[in-house]
Amino acid sequence: MNWFQIKCYFLYLLKSRHWKGFGLHSPFVFDFVANLLYQQYTFYDFEKIDTWREELSKIKQKIKVSDFGSGSSVSTLKKRKVGNIVINSSISKRYGEVLYRMINFFGPSGILELGTAAGISTLYLGLPKSSAKLVTIEGCADIIYWAEKSFKHFKMKNIELLCGKFTELIPEALKMLPSLDFLFIDGDHNKKSTLEYFNHFLKYVHNDTVIVFDDIHWSQEMEDAWNEIINNPKITVSIDIFRLGIIFFKKECQKQHFIVRF
Repeated sequence: MNWFQIKCYFLYLLKSRHWKGFGLHSPFVFDFVANLLYQQYTFYDFEKIDTWREELSKIKQKIKVSDFGSGSSVSTLKKRKVGNIVINSSISKRYGEVLYRMINFFGPSGILELGTAAGISTLYLGLPKSSAKLVTIEGCADIIYWAEKSFKHFKMKNIELLCGKFTELIPEALKMLPSLDFLFIDGDHNKKSTLEYFNHFLKYVHNDTVIVFDDIHWSQEMEDAWNEIINNPKITVSIDIFRLGIIFFKKECQKQHFIVRF
């Protein structure tokens, strides 16, 4: 973590409450925290993903990594080891398992992911419900080979992988989904593009849609974007578990924001 993230983490520890659901007066959020975040049951898929992650992390082959921002050109282009990408850029085991539990808990039929990388987060999103349609978009062509290798290893047939800029491929991705039930945004870690994606997807959400933002405390820009998002009147419940920011649109819930110790 950089110094900004360290500062944010200490502030998070000071502000976070509701450990294991204690003190929560919202039945919906209590259920989410007590029976999802702190669920004790370990799924068999967790061990399989851990083993696969370890295998990928040992790969020393270097690939060209291109990072498309919200603009029209490539913002970075350099060579990195596949193993280092998996270790440093993939979602951690702790938060990946939260994604898995959310899919298992809410049972979405249409899932969209922005930012595939080597496919570790996609495994957590796609394995819990094989009948769901999952579309994932990645901007770096060279890393897609390893994502596809991950999906083949797990014999996953419910995934559509698109390569290119998010802004160009989002309309195509949405047409592939029966509905936008679950959205995981892990890419373009800056305020402008994050807000652009959020405002665009607002046209497609429904009462049971869940949107998860990765790295909400990555930088001041990402914190500013997160704070602007949770103040949107269409959002009724928002939950900060430090790395992940989770928002809901349930009209039956009173508008509240929760910083949950996790």
